[in-house]
Amino acid sequence: MRKIKAEPLTYEAYAPYGTFYSMTDPKGYSLNGELHRFFPDRMTEFYAARAAFSPILVKKPEVMKITQAEYHTTTPEMILPLNDDMILHVAPASAGTPVPELTKAFIVPKGTLVKINTAIWHLAPLPVNESELQALIILPECTYANDCTVVDFPEEDQFVIEL
Repeated sequence: MRKIKAEPLTYEAYAPYGTFYSMTDPKGYSLNGELHRFFPDRMTEFYAARAAFSPILVKKPEVMKITQAEYHTTTPEMILPLNDDMILHVAPASAGTPVPELTKAFIVPKGTLVKINTAIWHLAPLPVNESELQALIILPECTYANDCTVVDFPEEDQFVIEL
């Protein structure tokens, strides 16, 4: 079975798939008060529908075997790992035909908000250390029902992610 090594998240490597920003270790200019430092507009997104904030809980599998992927044709997805670093696998947009051979896997530090661009292949994030990852998914309301194409990979296209 094909194996993919999860790599550290860098702006250069992740740029074809989206962007990210550390919400727990913010950098750059801030608006400062007596008790606070506010880092405005570090990541933005426009949704034509109401934004929904949905928790996801993902158990750590013994083997990180990837057998399917999904994409959204009209919206980017944002994910914020809350209790652990997470592994996120992504592949380029490909007009609805999966390209699992082009998949990359990234280690996203806890507290880093990741945006996955529209039509990028992905699936649920996976925990790095904890037995269960707690993360926040941000999408337009009901995207899971209205704009989510999930494709099962044939055996020869499945792969394993390694740390």
